[in-house]
Amino acid sequence: MQVSSWRKAAITASFLTLAASTANAAAGPLDPTQGGAGGRIIRVTTLAKDGPGSLKEAVEAKGPRVVVFEVGGNIDLGRDVLTIAEPYLTIAGQTAPSPGITIIRGGIDLKGHDVILSHIRVMTGADGKPHFSDWEADAFSSVAAHHVLVEHCSFLWALDENMSASGPRFTGKTLAEWRANTSHDVVFRDNLAAEGLAFSSHPKGEHSKGSLIHDNATNITFYRNVFAHNVERSPLVKGGAQVLMVNNLIYDPGHRAVHYNLMNLEWTGHPYVTGEITAVGNVMRGGNSTDADLPFLTIGGDGDLKYYGQDNRAVDRFGKALPMFGRYGETKARILQQKAPLRSVTGIPVLPSGEVETSVLQTAGARPWDRAPDDIRVLFFVAEGRGEIIDDEHQVGNGYPKAAETRASFNPAAWNLDTMTPRSGRYPGDQTGPQEKLSPRDAAMRQGGV
Repeated sequence: MQVSSWRKAAITASFLTLAASTANAAAGPLDPTQGGAGGRIIRVTTLAKDGPGSLKEAVEAKGPRVVVFEVGGNIDLGRDVLTIAEPYLTIAGQTAPSPGITIIRGGIDLKGHDVILSHIRVMTGADGKPHFSDWEADAFSSVAAHHVLVEHCSFLWALDENMSASGPRFTGKTLAEWRANTSHDVVFRDNLAAEGLAFSSHPKGEHSKGSLIHDNATNITFYRNVFAHNVERSPLVKGGAQVLMVNNLIYDPGHRAVHYNLMNLEWTGHPYVTGEITAVGNVMRGGNSTDADLPFLTIGGDGDLKYYGQDNRAVDRFGKALPMFGRYGETKARILQQKAPLRSVTGIPVLPSGEVETSVLQTAGARPWDRAPDDIRVLFFVAEGRGEIIDDEHQVGNGYPKAAETRASFNPAAWNLDTMTPRSGRYPGDQTGPQEKLSPRDAAMRQGGV
């Protein structure tokens, strides 16, 4: 079988085990659902935001279904949000012809269950809206959703969070009911969550955020994601939530990286619930926007956090060690360090923290074999120690990408429909060699023309 070039790079980065299951492998130790596997195939044939053949029509269909793409380019939501409510769904962005599918001027709210979202780019952006206005979309958020896998997606330029698990705090009469009625069993794997816009159109003002795990959300997993250039929330874990973090890279956080906060103002009249974080093999690296002496984990609010950490490292932009713990607010909240993981990592491939950066920069984000220019820019800047937190998408170029529409028929016989991987081993648009974004002069120099 012919092997994709990006898979070869992953193998050389000591990542053979996970590279064998890049798309929608339904038997992995972290997979909470099979999505729409075994259901009917729905083809997306237009880049229009709605109507016949659109992604919106496909996600609103009922019953188990696998959404594939016979078109590539930008889906412009026109400052709107795509809502996914119907369950048993797989969205397979890896099937699109190059350059893949990018959602611009919008975001995704997932309110259903048993959903897999793969290889989609979302670039929300301010779109010219003024400061303190009403445009505050997440790039992606689950809203009381459960049994969800979000993998190999790129989320940039959100006005609220780049990728989150949210929902109501206290629906029901017991803790078990609270947790059943908000987001739970959600896995974020191999995603890029970058450049949340800071002083932009959010009505609260500064709002560059990576991920919010809302109060009482449980069984939330972050595995091999890259967070870059977000002021805070990489992630923020709220009161009573339970989170597992393994082999994530956090680059250039501004004021906070990982933090926990049960706010008394939000829990008035309810008994506190202790939160839980298990963190193994994660890396936090300071950048040009990072506060001096920023800790890996800070605690605020009023409630306690049970924490187990193993082989995590935090360094500033020059490699000097940073503290693991800190706090904000003079309150009674405590970090209760545990001697054993609060969530098992048995069966999960775990890299030593010293190998994480090299490995995840090869694989995180949408379509690693066929990267978009802004993904390349962000990932190369992480590797080079460059970049910073931004307020507007135009600070890093010409705004939204201007991808030409492309078309190619989807042939089911060419794909393993159980895993949504190509039988040939090569994905649409598969490129060889490094995917560096070069200026015309640099490209000419590489070819010996200058």
